[in-house]
This record gives sequence, C-alpha cells and structure tokens, in this order.
Amino acid sequence: MEHMDVLAAVSAVYAIAAMYGSGYILYRFARPFMENKKGASFIGIAYFATMLILYLVPVEINTFAAYSLGTLLAFFVMCRIDRRNYKQKTFIVSAFFSLHWLSEYMSRILTDAVYGIKAVSDVFYTPERHPVAKILIFGGVELLDTLISFTILGISVRYIVKTYVYKREDMSIKEMFMLMLPSITGMTGYGILIQYQTSSGMSWMEPICGLYNGLAFLHFGISIIAIVVMAVLFQNIRARQEEKLQNELLARQAENIERHIGQVESLYQNIRSIRHDMTNHILTLERLYAGNNVQEAMDYGRELKSALSRISGEIKSGNPVTDVILQEFKNEAEKRKIRFHSDFYYPAGTNINAFDISVILNNALQNAMENAEKRGVPYVSVLSYHRNHAYMMEISNSFTGNLLWNEDQGLPVTSKEKTQGHGYGLSNIRMVAGKYSGDIAIDLKDDEFCLSVMLMME
Repeated sequence: MEHMDVLAAVSAVYAIAAMYGSGYILYRFARPFMENKKGASFIGIAYFATMLILYLVPVEINTFAAYSLGTLLAFFVMCRIDRRNYKQKTFIVSAFFSLHWLSEYMSRILTDAVYGIKAVSDVFYTPERHPVAKILIFGGVELLDTLISFTILGISVRYIVKTYVYKREDMSIKEMFMLMLPSITGMTGYGILIQYQTSSGMSWMEPICGLYNGLAFLHFGISIIAIVVMAVLFQNIRARQEEKLQNELLARQAENIERHIGQVESLYQNIRSIRHDMTNHILTLERLYAGNNVQEAMDYGRELKSALSRISGEIKSGNPVTDVILQEFKNEAEKRKIRFHSDFYYPAGTNINAFDISVILNNALQNAMENAEKRGVPYVSVLSYHRNHAYMMEISNSFTGNLLWNEDQGLPVTSKEKTQGHGYGLSNIRMVAGKYSGDIAIDLKDDEFCLSVMLMME
C-alpha cells in the first residue's frame, strides 16, 4: 500500500500543477483584452483558487461541474475588473473552457496509448512488479499528459491572442454566437463521446485503443482548429470592414480636396475679375477725391476692401489650398460659436506637398471641431513651426474627460469611430507623417487635447 500512497501523492502534485497552469493560461488569454493589465492577474488567481478549494474540500463534485464553477468565477472577476465589452469576455471564457477540455481529452487519449504499450502495461499492471518502476512510469506518463495538454491549450490560446487584432472593439450578439459556435459544437461532441464511453463501460485506466480513440482524437483536434480558425476569420472580416471604411474615408477626403481645388480656382477667377476692374475702381476713387468727396471716397474704399476680404479670405497661410481649408473650418467654428485661432503657415519650397498637408488638416480639424468641449468657451487652435529639418503642426482643442486607448495602435478610440469613421482620422494622419519619416504625438492635460504632427523636410 505504500507505493499506492506515493502514486496518490504524485497524482495530487500533478493535479495542483495542472490547476495552476490552467489558471496561468487563462490569465495570459484574458490579459491582452483587459483595460486593467495588473488586475488581470486576479482572473487566473480566482480560477486557480476555486479549483484548488474544490479539489481539497472533502465533498464529492463532478469534474465538469468543478471546471464550470472555476471558469464562471473567473468570468465574474473579469467583468468586475473591466466593466465593458461583456460579450467579448463571454467568448473568451467559452473558448478557454472548450479548449481546456478538448486538449485534456486529446492528451489523455495519447497517454492511454502509452499505457497500452505492452512493455509499459506489463510493468504497470502486473502486481508482482517492483513498485519503484510503477511510480516512475506513472510519474512519467502524468508528466507527458500535462505537457501535451498544456502545449495544445497554450498554442491554441496564443494563436487566438496573436491573430485577434481588434481587442478593444466591442462585438455584437451575432458575432459573439458566431465565435462561440465551434466551442459549443466541440463540447457537444465531447459530451456525446463521454456518454458513449460511460455507457459502454470503458475506463480511463484501461488501455483503450482502436476506432473510438481515433475518431475521438480527430473530432477534438478538428474542434480546436475550428475554434482558432473562426477567431482568425472573424478578424479577417473585421479587417476588411476596417479597410472598406478607411477607403470610404479616403474617398471623402479626395472629394474634399477636389472641392477645395474648385474653390481655389473660383478664388483666382474672382481675383482676376477684381484685377480687371481695378483700374475702374482707382479712377472712381480719384474722381471722388478730386471732387473733394472725401467721405464718399472713404466709404467706397471700405466697401472695396470688404469685397477683397470676402473673396480672398482672412487667413493667409502661404498656400491657396490650405487657405481654403482653414477658412472653411474658421467659418464653421463661428457658426458653432467655437473660438478658432490659426497661426499656420505652409512650408513652401520643401518636399512636403499640399495634398498631404490637406489630409492632416482635414482629419485633425474635423476631430477637433467635433470634440471641442461645449462647457465654458470652446476653442480650436492650429499652429505650425519648424526646428532644423522638422516641420511641426499642433492642433489643439478644449476637452475634458478621459480617453480610451487602443494599445495595439497606440491611438485613442472614440464612441463614434465604428459608425462614422472618426477612429481612422488619426491613423490616416500617422500614415501621412510616416511618408516623411515623421510621427504623431497626443497630449491631454489642463482640459486640452493636443495633437502634434512632425514631418521631416528635405
């Protein structure tokens, strides 16, 4: 009986190690999706603690029910730590629960096959054999079982985490059920096969082999692959949606640029018209002054100056395209009662072209106008300057509150980005900055949001 106590101790050690390992893998699975990275460790701790308590308490409980309780408690802890995106969390725990069971069953089939090897079974199942040999075989097979199970589970989880790009985006109920379907199918097949095994009188510890094990191993392997592939396909669909929205946004920007160019052409046409009539205006002023009609001449001059100002615009940035863009946003700001300040100049004579500058200004000012805080006196400010070969633009607006960050992109996300595409504005600005070996920086302090864009000039 002494060697049986040793086998029981070895089994207990591996069982506790398996609980800890499963809790750690669950933590690694959930952590990238969590806002609170440090708090994510409590998910794995909750799972391990629950499983350990259920293992140690002298109460008979079904293994399936025990793992269900551990996973359910981990889910509650996950929701408590990060109170958002509950549908995504449901997918995470359901995928983990299914992957855990399927990988464990696959490893058990392989280790049963090891026990079925004649040289192993002769030693392990023969009573007169040396107890040390039985302990070594048992310990080795249990270690192999644990390693295979954790390898399958760990690789599956790691691949899902790696390919799941949009971790901060919420999912719909339809998307949640679509992602959970392979897990449900896999666990349904697991239940059917377990029921068949129980009804047929099969035992874990007897060397089972043949068609049943082969079909079971194949089904569980396909189920694991289906869970992973579904997550990959879901992300590919999301990526195509993102690309479509981004292309639509770029198309709208191209239309804006085309409109701006049309406005510039109209501006030049009006200027040419005024220049054509300038001789007549000068002659009129000369006649008024010659007739000592000073007041009339001054009134006529003011009207002429006002007409010129309306045509040419108030903002002079050094480029007609940027003039039109800035003037448009200034006019819109006045309608919205937002204070607008511009100290922007176009870097003429450099490798930076007006189209790229217009993409940056359109995106940045659109976001600034829509997010300028309405309390107090809302404002939007745009300025530019250069230091050595670096051309800098700073677009800031009044803002109070907090930002949610997409850590994969290093950019803030907004509640409107999925429906109106605002989340793509900053990524487009970063893409343009990258063309000039530059980048963007975001600073939030003193109730102000400030976007800095750096472009390197040749």
